[in-house]
Amino acid sequence: MMQKKWVTEAANGYGQTIEVTRELCSLQSKFQKIEIYETSKLGKLMLLDGIIQSTSYDEFAYQEMMAHLPCFAFGKPERVLVIGGGDGGVLRELARHREIKVLDICEIDGEVIRAAKEFLPEMACGFDDPRVTVNIADGSEFIRDKKEYYDVVIVDSTDPGGPGAPLFGAQFYADLKKSLRHGGVIGTQAESPWLLPDVVKQLVNAARDNFKFVDYAAISVPTYPTGMIACCVASDGGDVREPKAVPDAELAAQLRYYNAEIHRAAFVKPVFVRQLLER
Repeated sequence: MMQKKWVTEAANGYGQTIEVTRELCSLQSKFQKIEIYETSKLGKLMLLDGIIQSTSYDEFAYQEMMAHLPCFAFGKPERVLVIGGGDGGVLRELARHREIKVLDICEIDGEVIRAAKEFLPEMACGFDDPRVTVNIADGSEFIRDKKEYYDVVIVDSTDPGGPGAPLFGAQFYADLKKSLRHGGVIGTQAESPWLLPDVVKQLVNAARDNFKFVDYAAISVPTYPTGMIACCVASDGGDVREPKAVPDAELAAQLRYYNAEIHRAAFVKPVFVRQLLER
C-alpha cells in the first residue's frame, strides 16, 4: 500500500486535488497516460493524461445523463453507438434499455477498456451485455462509414486537447448527422461553460449548423472542475428538451440521477449561459 498522497488535476488555469491511498494502475498507452487510484473520500479515481474522468462517488450522474438524455429524447432507440466511453459506464446505462438491438462502441484506446475491466468492473460491466460490439478505432473516421444507420449516437469524449480533439470539429458533426436514421438524436460531451466557454460555443454552433433542434443540458458532477459538465443534445426529429419516452418502473428503480423532470430541468440555463450560446 502506498503512503497517502494528493493527486492534482491542473489544466485551463484551474485545479483540484484529491487524496489517494493506493495506486491501482499507471501506464502509458499509445495515446495517453492512464491512471487509476483508490481515494480516501471518493472511491476509485480514473485520470487520462492527468485529467479526471470518473470517480466512484459521482460517476453515475454523468453516465446516466449522457446515456438517457439522448435515448429518451429519441424515444425507444434500437441502434445506438457510443464514441469514446472506454470505461464502460455509458454502456452500462444503455444496456438497461431492453429495446436496443444494436449497441456499438468505438474507442480509440483499447488500453482504457482493458484497465477499466480490471480495475473498474462496476462501470466496465457495460461491456458484458451480449448486444455490445467493440470497435477499436478513431471515432471521427468510424462514423464516416455509417450512413443513416443509428437512432442515437453518444460521444463520451475526453477534453479537446487529447485524442478526443477531432470530436469537437464541424466536420465531425456533419458526419454524425449523416450517420443517423430519420429523427435520430446525438448527445455529446459538451464541457463546462464556467471553464471552457469558447469550446462550448464552438461545439454548440457546430451542432446548430447541422441539426434543427439543439440544446445544452447541465449535469452536476462534483469531482469535475467547476462541479458541472454538460451534454449537447441535437436532432432533426423534434424538441430534445421534452422526453418522448420515460423510464418504466424497472428502469427507474435502477437510476440515481436521471428522471423525466431532470431531463426537462437540465436545459434551463442561467443568464450567462444563455448569453454565451446566442448566435
